[in-house]
Amino acid sequence: MQGNPVDGAAQETQQRSWIAAFGEFARREPERAAAAQQFSTFVSAYPDAARRELGVGHLTGSAWLVSADGRRVLLTHHRKLGLWLQLGGHADGDADLARVALREAEEESGLRDLVVEPAIFDLDCHEIPARGAEPAHLHYDVRFVVRATGSEQFTVSDESHALAWREIGEVAADETMDTSVRRMAQAWMERQSFAT
Repeated sequence: MQGNPVDGAAQETQQRSWIAAFGEFARREPERAAAAQQFSTFVSAYPDAARRELGVGHLTGSAWLVSADGRRVLLTHHRKLGLWLQLGGHADGDADLARVALREAEEESGLRDLVVEPAIFDLDCHEIPARGAEPAHLHYDVRFVVRATGSEQFTVSDESHALAWREIGEVAADETMDTSVRRMAQAWMERQSFAT
């Protein structure tokens, strides 16, 4: 079966879609335009950017999973990295990164009745250290707001040491927290117009 021309056309369409989404993020968040350009450059160079097998790095999808009232965020104490982070993971070839973020939020928290916002909330490129046979590589993490609309009673998955709902104001002020998590907390507070 010869699918290469169709696959090539589909990849070009997907690249254009990603680049348009990064451009829209840059228009909404002009101070983050450099990050959006970095992501656009990456997906322009690698049509298979969502595939985990891409050794130099790959796109991932993460969830800024907020409570129904918007005042708390669910964070994971990541088993491999040993940090409190947002939920998320590999796209594994799924080009719809909002869907990836929603899926990862459901799988890592056990929560249902989650709703994902389609617009990109944050972008962060960071290095993942070498582990076992896997060399160090980059994660081009595309983050989306996911809202809990039902029960907030979570289940800890194998990927986490623990999960915890944290007050977003406290996360924004916590200097021991990952820089990008604090950045998202501050951006969320500005968007919601509530104080610490």
